[in-house]
Amino acid sequence: MAALFTGKVLVANREQDELETERELCRALENKVLLLYFGSGQCPRCRRFAPLLKDFFLRLTDEFYVERASQLVLVYVSRDETEEQQSAFLQSMPKRWLAVPFGDAFGRYMLRFAVSEVPAVVVLKPNGEVIVGNAVEEIQSMGPTCFRNWQEAAELVDRNFLLAEDFDKWSRRSITEPIRRLKYKLDKKMEAKNKERKEEGEDLA
Repeated sequence: MAALFTGKVLVANREQDELETERELCRALENKVLLLYFGSGQCPRCRRFAPLLKDFFLRLTDEFYVERASQLVLVYVSRDETEEQQSAFLQSMPKRWLAVPFGDAFGRYMLRFAVSEVPAVVVLKPNGEVIVGNAVEEIQSMGPTCFRNWQEAAELVDRNFLLAEDFDKWSRRSITEPIRRLKYKLDKKMEAKNKERKEEGEDLA
């Protein structure tokens, strides 16, 4: 997924932090469904849709609604006329959103994903393959429930499974570690005693 933004900078919607390195991008995007939101704060259709998208995103990622945030990331691809307009729009949106910097080849992304109008939400797998070319109507009609379909299509590795697996490994290791250490100490003591006896026998001989 990070390959989509190779050589680019993504702006985090919190005090204008930037994700510049490939490592930072991979950490932010790996094993997640990616939404590319093409829009503008000045477009009437976008202004009607943006609150729905904001609610959709919050209900899947905000701790007020869910115990654990869904494996979902959103990148705003702006068609705003000025950087000030883009910043003003983002200030009203969730802090977890990312954004392509203002003026960063909006047309290139539109052509790549065949976006012909805004608003548009392109849904991508972690490997960059398209799941839905434009999910605006799906989000409007189904709300957060449509994320389950995307999650299955993306074949995401369940983080809860990973956590459980890691915990299970840690538990087994933590339980057996003291036993192994004790056995090691006993073996070392036995080895030392045998060595002493052998040396005593040689002296008597």
